[in-house]
Amino acid sequence: MNQSTARESVPGAAWLMLALGVLAQAAGTVLVSTPAFLIPLLHTERGLPLAAAGLIAAAPTFGMVLTLVAWGALADRIGERWVITSGTAIAAVAALAASQVAGSYIALGLWLVVAGMATASANAASGRLVVGWFPKHRRGLAMGIRQMSQPLGVAVAAVTIPGLASAGGIGAALMASVLACGLLAVACAIFLRDPKRPARSTSAVTGHNPYVGSSLLWRIHAVSVLLVVPQFTLSTFGLVWLITDHGLPATLAGLVIGVSQFVGALGRIGVGILSDRVGSRLRPLRWVSLAAVGAMGVLALFDWLDSPVAVVVLVIATTISVADNGLAFTAVAEIAGPRWSGRAMGAQNTGQFIGAAAVGPVAGALIGIAGYPVTFLVAALSALVAVPLVPHPSAQTAAESRHESGAHDAAGPVAGGMLPGVMPTGTPADEPRSPERR
Repeated sequence: MNQSTARESVPGAAWLMLALGVLAQAAGTVLVSTPAFLIPLLHTERGLPLAAAGLIAAAPTFGMVLTLVAWGALADRIGERWVITSGTAIAAVAALAASQVAGSYIALGLWLVVAGMATASANAASGRLVVGWFPKHRRGLAMGIRQMSQPLGVAVAAVTIPGLASAGGIGAALMASVLACGLLAVACAIFLRDPKRPARSTSAVTGHNPYVGSSLLWRIHAVSVLLVVPQFTLSTFGLVWLITDHGLPATLAGLVIGVSQFVGALGRIGVGILSDRVGSRLRPLRWVSLAAVGAMGVLALFDWLDSPVAVVVLVIATTISVADNGLAFTAVAEIAGPRWSGRAMGAQNTGQFIGAAAVGPVAGALIGIAGYPVTFLVAALSALVAVPLVPHPSAQTAAESRHESGAHDAAGPVAGGMLPGVMPTGTPADEPRSPERR
């Protein structure tokens, strides 16, 4: 890090933009997470098998898979403000519609798919917002804070949804998301601002496709998909595990999950700061992957022994299982470069949520067949496979050097193909720059 970068300050507006991005994504996460916390009601009170309840819980995640890359491409073209605002507003409408058809599982699932499609906007665009407003030496911290939104949203859902569902049913539980997403849509429309970008020149080109001729981004995507398995196994089935296997009341079980997710949110900030200190996103990513293997293995052991210590290990394992996201997202944005960051982060999210959508029904079926200890052990094995796939930090350094040298601009139009399923978006804007560098 050179001295000019080290002295570069972060403007106050950047922190406001970060806060709005975090809150918008957290509101969307509450909506996406709500069906998972309805599983005890669906399974124990209404008699749905865990696999079927898990399928409903996965519906909004499936919706996100369908639109993440598209939202990212749209953010590359028009900026982050209206992508986040419009998506969050549509999510509020979809949640309202879902609350009115809660008696029909098919209709409920379909509206949850639409809600997930809309909430994907904040996931895809808020990462670009961070990269645009914050200088490189503060992005680890900033992206760690941004990545708090997912465990923070899950924590809020864990604490509120079981009680709302118990008192007023599925419709009442979904109205919390209607309110949260509606308020954040209004706030983003009023206060959110895109980072200023240089004017596009007539000679601007689309930039080199970072997926062509390199496996670097593909490997990071694969690592994140594998690490999704322990994360979503715990966030989807942790509540029902505490209630059915350890006899905790629903409110107390929700509090335990909420605390573990909140601690995980703080952990994301911690590993983000660590990545800034060590000057690498990928080195801490490997450490987190190893820690996830150990934590899920220990959880499987203590649950097999039917020990109450397993509840404490659950909190630790949850904290570790959510710590990788900020590291991977920051690395993807920096490796992809300013002209591809929206699409690359959309692809990153897509892979993760494909994995997450599969976790609900597959883990639910595995729990029904083999029990929780075996399911936790499978999640540990998934994290173990991820460890050797984490690229060496020098590979990221080389990719960033190509951006800084201007090699992408000098290369002319892209010779290789686009990311599968993504059409060219015209002439992308140049690199987002924080206000102090305008």
